[in-house]
Amino acid sequence: MALQPRKKITISMLVPFLVFILFFSIMIWQKYRASQEVPVVSPQHQAESYRSVILFFADAGTQLARETRDIDSCDDDIDCLKSTLDELLNGPIGEFEETLPKGSLVNDVRIEGSLATIEFNSTFSEAMTSGSSAEMLAVYSVVNTVVVNFPRIQRVKLNVAGNTASILRHLDLSDPLSPDYSLEHYK
Repeated sequence: MALQPRKKITISMLVPFLVFILFFSIMIWQKYRASQEVPVVSPQHQAESYRSVILFFADAGTQLARETRDIDSCDDDIDCLKSTLDELLNGPIGEFEETLPKGSLVNDVRIEGSLATIEFNSTFSEAMTSGSSAEMLAVYSVVNTVVVNFPRIQRVKLNVAGNTASILRHLDLSDPLSPDYSLEHYK
């Protein structure tokens, strides 16, 4: 007779233990299934997280060439323009050459109608590679990059260190510039 109470205790302990195991097994299974599911990101969301921009760099030191780059998406044209210019200042990723002098920085960006005004620090003119070709490639890498990526902008005014009538060694920047795609090398 001593065996029967022992079986009841074992069965009464076994049932809660099995319920406990079943409960945690279901939780673990659900967690496993959730970790195996690939989150679906809508194309709309993907398109909003990045923006492709076209940057102009030097090709063989004599012409401009295009390089496409993805930047973070932005809502404001001025923020997007600053990000685009920052990428241009970072230099090329591929086979092309930098057009802007190292240490150049964009101090300010303004957009008024179809005109963008970009204010560079003094390093832009002081560290510029000498020669009219180098100046043309540097200036038009900026102008072409801005106009290609921002269709409402048709002209770009470049200022250096607050001087609105800046003159590089060979190039006058006192008037706004329109893009010049004749400097571009097509492969």
